[in-house]
Amino acid sequence: MTSDDFLHELTDRAVDRWSARLLALSRAVHAEPETAFAEHRAVARVAELLEEAGFHVRRGVCDLPTALTATVGEGDLTVGICAEYDALPGVGHACGHNLIAAAGVGAAIGLAAVADRLGLRVKLLGTPAEEHGGGKVLMLERGAFDDVTVAMMVHPGPGDLTFGGDRTTAAARFEVVFRGRTAHSAKSPHEALNAGDAAVVAQVAVGLLRQQITSASRISGFVREAGQRTNMIPERAVLEYEVRAAGAEELGRLTERVLDCFRGAAMATGTAADIRRTQPDYLDLRQDPWLLGMYERHLKEFGRAAEPVPPGSVSASTDMGNVSHVVPSIHPHIGVLGCRATPHHAEFADEMTTPAADTALLDAARLLARTGVDLAGNAERREHYVRAHRWRLPGGGVVG
Repeated sequence: MTSDDFLHELTDRAVDRWSARLLALSRAVHAEPETAFAEHRAVARVAELLEEAGFHVRRGVCDLPTALTATVGEGDLTVGICAEYDALPGVGHACGHNLIAAAGVGAAIGLAAVADRLGLRVKLLGTPAEEHGGGKVLMLERGAFDDVTVAMMVHPGPGDLTFGGDRTTAAARFEVVFRGRTAHSAKSPHEALNAGDAAVVAQVAVGLLRQQITSASRISGFVREAGQRTNMIPERAVLEYEVRAAGAEELGRLTERVLDCFRGAAMATGTAADIRRTQPDYLDLRQDPWLLGMYERHLKEFGRAAEPVPPGSVSASTDMGNVSHVVPSIHPHIGVLGCRATPHHAEFADEMTTPAADTALLDAARLLARTGVDLAGNAERREHYVRAHRWRLPGGGVVG
């Protein structure tokens, strides 16, 4: 048995010892879904388990009540593990963040078991509001990742995916409020400025624009408000939209074209359009090749295999993308084997507490911990990442 094999075994054993607690954490978070920036019970459960495991926990970091950091160990290398725990409105944990949270905690506990042997510092970051709000972006901007050498997390899905040749899409989200003037729809419609009409014109314009966008781009949205009674012309309409594109530059160009659809609709109907960004832009995810290679190696040892992703496939978006532009990162998908649903469907939430989900959770924790061991024990790669970290400025910039 090599020294790495021995250390891998130690991390696996640590995950095994805590497995019952990790599965209980996942189920408790799943049973009480909380949406963006309101994950108070979830983050409390994560904090309590990490404190019991000997981590130094700081709650409410970065001026975010449901964010936390937890650290253990000392060394020039800090492996960051990201844990998400926010749910989706209406469908609960249909993106499996209960599993992400527990797998992240398990990975951190696994690495903690070998931290002293490897001169390693482990930092778990509890990151709120991934679904909407960009918790990681805010934490990145406010310094939570400044001391992190590499960052890792795992996401559940129907199969094992590593996205070695592809990246997630960049995304922008915004709210548009059309302001007009109301009037009786039968007696004096000529006195009104119809905000509902502005919403219709805008949606038609966006629909026509879709013919001119790339295959990797997406535009989607809905009308949240557009009147209350048929005999009153609406003076206010509210829409929420998002734009996705392959990268930040293309996202910026496409977003401006979409916003012009709303500005033009206001001009055409005589209304005013107030446009507000509802979250920081999410950047495309950039997987670190070496770390991903180590993860994939262990994936095979666990009897799993990464499914091929066709080049150019359109993927979702994540605020982990912003982290990956600053910190070497990986964000693979762990397969809940036998799962027939896909994320963001109610049926997927039902799959997140099955025996297959439990297996995926514990495998994910072991895989991330083993990947951290590989890095800490490889002198050449360790120095590479540590040296790159030294040149990074506080707040995420780099020295040119």
